[in-house]
Amino acid sequence: MTHRKTPDRLRSARWFAPDDLRSFGHRSRMMQLGYAEEDFRDKPIIGILNTWSELNTCHSHFKERVQDVKRGVSQAGGFPVEMPSLSVDESFTKPTSMLYRNMLAMETEETIRSHPLDGVVLMGGCDKTTPGLVMGALSAGVPMIYLPAGPMLRGNYAGKILGSGSDAWKYWDERRAGNITDAEWLGVQGGIARSAGTCMTMGTASTMTAIADAMGLTLPGASSIPAVDANHQRMSAACGRRAVEMVWEDLTPDRIVTEAACRNAAIVAMATGCSTNAVVHLIAMARRAGINLTLDDLDLLGRVTPLIANVRPSGKDYLMEDFFYAGGLRALMKQLEDRLDLTAMTVTGKTLGENLMGAEVYNDDVIRPLSNPVYHEGSLAVLRGNLCPNGAVMKPAACDPRYHVHQGPALVFDSYPEMKKAIDDENLDVTPDHVLVLRNAGPLGGPGFPEWGMLPIPKALIKQGHRDMLRISDARMSGTSYGACILHVSPESYIGGPLALLRTGDIVRLDLPNRRLDMLVDEAELVRRRDAWKAPEPHFQRGYGWMFSRHVTQADQGCDFDFLETSFGRAAGEPDIY
Repeated sequence: MTHRKTPDRLRSARWFAPDDLRSFGHRSRMMQLGYAEEDFRDKPIIGILNTWSELNTCHSHFKERVQDVKRGVSQAGGFPVEMPSLSVDESFTKPTSMLYRNMLAMETEETIRSHPLDGVVLMGGCDKTTPGLVMGALSAGVPMIYLPAGPMLRGNYAGKILGSGSDAWKYWDERRAGNITDAEWLGVQGGIARSAGTCMTMGTASTMTAIADAMGLTLPGASSIPAVDANHQRMSAACGRRAVEMVWEDLTPDRIVTEAACRNAAIVAMATGCSTNAVVHLIAMARRAGINLTLDDLDLLGRVTPLIANVRPSGKDYLMEDFFYAGGLRALMKQLEDRLDLTAMTVTGKTLGENLMGAEVYNDDVIRPLSNPVYHEGSLAVLRGNLCPNGAVMKPAACDPRYHVHQGPALVFDSYPEMKKAIDDENLDVTPDHVLVLRNAGPLGGPGFPEWGMLPIPKALIKQGHRDMLRISDARMSGTSYGACILHVSPESYIGGPLALLRTGDIVRLDLPNRRLDMLVDEAELVRRRDAWKAPEPHFQRGYGWMFSRHVTQADQGCDFDFLETSFGRAAGEPDIY
């Protein structure tokens, strides 16, 4: 039986309990805020790390939801304190919010470590907020529970259901081809995102909240609840209540994020049709917990895990709202029960198996049985070859199957502006067999690993009716994207990876069944090109970007800062002398 923590063993007691001058100062400043000692003494103090901002569209409801969390904390006898956190919104941050994921992780870790918090509720959802918050909280080590923002409502225009991101790409191609009017384009613009919440496709946001859910870090099934559903308000209050109990139980994240939990999360991700970004974030989160999850581990799971969530963009018909009505993530995990480690501990204090009891599928076209998958393998494949010796990723189910085995000449671009200008040239010398290549777009080259990997189809081909072709980059792509895109080529071209040696006209060969990606160039010629290669000028001369450039790891390693991984050393606690 687990012994419950007593008030004198609360972490916050180190700030408020001693009869000394320093603690006198802490208590007096709490009284300055209008609180009496009975408000905060001998109670778990729960930090609510809120990534709300007026420019984070996905989290626009968090200003209200934090009140629900506070209510739940107070109901359970805790003391809630809201701590604003870096928002890293996906919609407006340039060059990419990925540049700041690690900044959020650092802020989260240090905010928790330096303040009198006994436990935390992490409020996130937009793509990088889930891994950033979880990575930081894992390193800080206090009891934590994750509150996912939830997907927005289905988009709608002229009676057609729209999926955020996915339909933006589709209609943009049609606009470039001259197939839709200005009025139709504006109608799509106004109808594609129409409520608070994250993208309602199985993009990076829903992928990462599902991963947190499968990892045992959320209340069961919380990741599926639409942002504006009343169930979301009730779930938020329940997160507050549960956070207090986790403190008394001393249920720390190291007991939850185990090797089994990471494997469960990877299997569930594959079955959902997850974003390719899941690879980078899952590896980084696992490493913060001291677990060496690798690309090869993920590829192996991808080969044997069928895709059963019929949700765009890997699925064809449905969106996250439909997924919720069909039973949500609990129902999907119930389908996978024989493949999961049901003994894994979760934030509920119960095992995953206990949490899945009673889960049902209510629409087996949205959440398919294993006997009738959307795609026979999982969502992701990891490639290797002389173009990507350390790996690259692809989403087979989201592209035209004819590109699973393909050979064609490369058309290489050294920058996004160069590529953007060329693909709108109707006289560009390009065929559907060409392989579009963008380089200098990785973690260091972007800078920050931007979502440039879904290279647009050249206008000349769009007008001929083509909607897919093989594309390769060391960039990422939005989880709402689709198509024959190979991403995360590692090592990246900016540091002299093999992609830097590829030239327009070189033949590139993809063999997806055998997980190979190669350029058919003589080794002696590659040696000559490598000798002639010159490193580009650094992007940053100072500040956070300078630090990022010197310490970020490559895509296959999770793009965390090397000095924040567990192998680097033990984190400091609060100095006792204070």
